[in-house]
Amino acid sequence: MGQIVNLNGRFLNANEAKISIMDNGFLFGYGVFGATRIYNSTVFRLESHLSRLQKSTARLGIIVKALELRTPVLETIRANNLEDGLVRITISAGEGSLVPDPRSCANPTILITAAAYSPPTPDMYEKGFKAVISAIRRHSGAPASEMKTLNYIESMLARQEAKMADYDDALLLNEKGYLSESSSGNVFIAKDKVLKTPPENSGFISGVVREVVLQIASELDIKSVETDISLKDLFKADEAFLTNSVIEIMPLVSVNDRAIGLGKPGIITRKILEAFRDKVSRECA
Repeated sequence: MGQIVNLNGRFLNANEAKISIMDNGFLFGYGVFGATRIYNSTVFRLESHLSRLQKSTARLGIIVKALELRTPVLETIRANNLEDGLVRITISAGEGSLVPDPRSCANPTILITAAAYSPPTPDMYEKGFKAVISAIRRHSGAPASEMKTLNYIESMLARQEAKMADYDDALLLNEKGYLSESSSGNVFIAKDKVLKTPPENSGFISGVVREVVLQIASELDIKSVETDISLKDLFKADEAFLTNSVIEIMPLVSVNDRAIGLGKPGIITRKILEAFRDKVSRECA
């Protein structure tokens, strides 16, 4: 038996699942998604992911009860016999007209997929990521900046830009020239033992792991501030790291071929990664 998916409440083999060619998620990117790691057949902070989806769908006018998807998510994981892997929840406005008209979409499409995943190796965390500053810009006032929508083209272009130049990721600035996020997650720097991350009006999607990192910093008595970060601040940082629910906390050791700090994972980064994994092991036991 191949991969099992949950499409609108029905469990199907992946090759049997069908979505209408008139689905407005496919036609116009009218929808949202969330993807995260599976640990020990469960999901770390699943309620936080579902809450973000609920807020995003409400903003788009898509009527769903995302907070009630906990059981279907866990059932999809079990149906695929996964202890570790990735799960993705995709919600679109559903089938509608060929011309953009949200009122034509009566029934949302909800797709839950789960699959095996090979996480970064310990060596990759020791080596850290190398990033490039993307030519793509985020706009702090854009309505979609707070949501992970199906119109993911900016992030895809930034990621493509990085991969084609043999970098691990790309960093995006906003229209004011301040650091916004990476192509797939949030950014932190540390300077003089103070942890800094862009504020939520910087044009990025606030990830679940970002919130956990700020919580961990408080628990470890590490001062943290949400503030605008310039390129000068970035290059003068003692250390930096990237966060998302897939790579967790990944050291960022260089940007545009310029070393960040000593060009290796820093002390604060290591402490936060250790504390994060401890939370995961306790909450997903």
